[in-house]
Amino acid sequence: MTITLAQLIATGITPAVARAFLPHLAAAFERFDIGTPRRMAAFIGQCGHESSAFTRLEENLYYTDPVRIAKMFKALRPVEKARAFVGQPKAMANVAYASRNGNGGVETGDGWTYRGRGLIQITGRGNYRRAAAGTGLPCEAQPDIVAEHAGATLTGAWYWFANGLNTHADGWNLEAVTRGINPEMVGHADRVERCNRALDALLSMPATA
Repeated sequence: MTITLAQLIATGITPAVARAFLPHLAAAFERFDIGTPRRMAAFIGQCGHESSAFTRLEENLYYTDPVRIAKMFKALRPVEKARAFVGQPKAMANVAYASRNGNGGVETGDGWTYRGRGLIQITGRGNYRRAAAGTGLPCEAQPDIVAEHAGATLTGAWYWFANGLNTHADGWNLEAVTRGINPEMVGHADRVERCNRALDALLSMPATA
């Protein structure tokens, strides 16, 4: 099954964005066996949450509330420490993501260089390296490629496949799918709503064989 432009728009993606992503989704779905309505719908719904309906392909680390910063990043607690990072996205990323997911220490700048990008917001040098091996794209050497339409889609589909999310989608176990992307289950209700909307769109509209 190949997703159509009309179906993609019906999932909640604006027409202009849908047109930009459609060929990349088709290629990524074929490569990573995301070819059933449930698999495609779960992918589109989860990525729709992660990327604000495919419009945000790079993590926004500009925060103005130190309480929120402290809540989201253990390395920036307590709140008194978090205050120093208000309006400082690069400094915050380098501290918050230091020595995690294959990143070096604060001084390496890896936290900012390998911040969340793509439809699934791949984060950390280690994940960029694995994405490069899994897709053939130079993700580690050229991290900005993950924030481009083709790279964002292909790395997202690779992550999905590599983490066994097709199986969870087959059983429509959206809780397991969310945990595979965000172990803290942040935004789960919105993810479920987006996935169900996408599935309705795919099932109710003509498909391409």
